[in-house]
Amino acid sequence: MTIFCIGRNYIDHAKELNNPVPDKPVIFCKPATALLKENKAFYLPEFSKDIHHEVEIVLKISKPGKQIPLSKAGEYYSHIGLGIDFTARDLQQECKNKGLPWEISKAFDNSAVLGDLIEIKEFELDKINFSLLKNKKVVQSGNTGEMIFSFDQIISYLSIYFRLNSGDLIYTGTPAGVGSVHSGDLLEGFIGERRMFWTEIR
Repeated sequence: MTIFCIGRNYIDHAKELNNPVPDKPVIFCKPATALLKENKAFYLPEFSKDIHHEVEIVLKISKPGKQIPLSKAGEYYSHIGLGIDFTARDLQQECKNKGLPWEISKAFDNSAVLGDLIEIKEFELDKINFSLLKNKKVVQSGNTGEMIFSFDQIISYLSIYFRLNSGDLIYTGTPAGVGSVHSGDLLEGFIGERRMFWTEIR
């Protein structure tokens, strides 16, 4: 199982980090050991002093595919969920400054929170409202209609370079409002009014 992640897929988020708006999806991966499920607590790693939350809609791939045409991409995912891409922002910036890959800031253990998965038939895919609450206050909110690259565009593009397999996950990008987390914080993710996950920071 591979966890694919899409960076800078919301214009306001790209701008808040002073990043250029991409003309193609920005791709990075996390290993299976990054998954944090069942509302388990997230323990702050010792190697970073600046862990940020990034809430994202997550797709689950339902069948294998390679070189998937855009017109067929909707046939390759069956469920949608919500998760967090935790980022060690200080390590990421250090790597960027040196022109180095920044997987150590994104792919560390438990850096990919994943909540419930729901069949796509329950959604209007281009109108999904989602949000993240920190200590009961909304800190991020987005709508899939605001994505630069749609679900189908992401899947078609990924499949040019990677064979997608059943069970693979795609974190589709975060809206503006990312920020740091601290011990004792409670993070709760919602799609509409439905709470999809929660995790306590320790």
